[in-house]
Amino acid sequence: MKFSEEKIKEVEKIISHFPEGKHKSALIPVLHLAQQEFGGWLSVDTMDYVATLLRIEPIEVYEVATFYSMYNLTPVGSYLFEVCHTGPCMLNGSDDIIKYIFEKLGIKPGETTGDKLFTLKTVECLGACGYAPMMQLGKNYREHLTKEKIDAIVEECRNKIIASN
Repeated sequence: MKFSEEKIKEVEKIISHFPEGKHKSALIPVLHLAQQEFGGWLSVDTMDYVATLLRIEPIEVYEVATFYSMYNLTPVGSYLFEVCHTGPCMLNGSDDIIKYIFEKLGIKPGETTGDKLFTLKTVECLGACGYAPMMQLGKNYREHLTKEKIDAIVEECRNKIIASN
């Protein structure tokens, strides 16, 4: 496991923003690069590699990777549904949305469909309480979710896969 030369240069640039001996400060952005580069998730080997690059202990990487929901510690599907399940979203029906996704796709939070297309993950507040219930899909928020909107999102994702093949 190794970053491409291009990614190594990105890592070096990130590290250069911090004082000498403070490589750990680069951990969050380097973990993002690693997750992008190595299949959308962080294996133990990947986290160990990041620790080596930053000259820190592996446990320091594990602590950060396990704390933040933006990191995936198991393989995920092509589309990751990150449904907010904190107070405002729950009051507006996020539990019903999670239940509906289970009914529609047959996956519970933390699971991936058999075709590796969808993963369902519950996350803490995504900072869009006024648009509850909501989820993050890639870099985009999907807001004011309903069963009909979930149906449309699933169809949209499936159509993108078909179009790319």
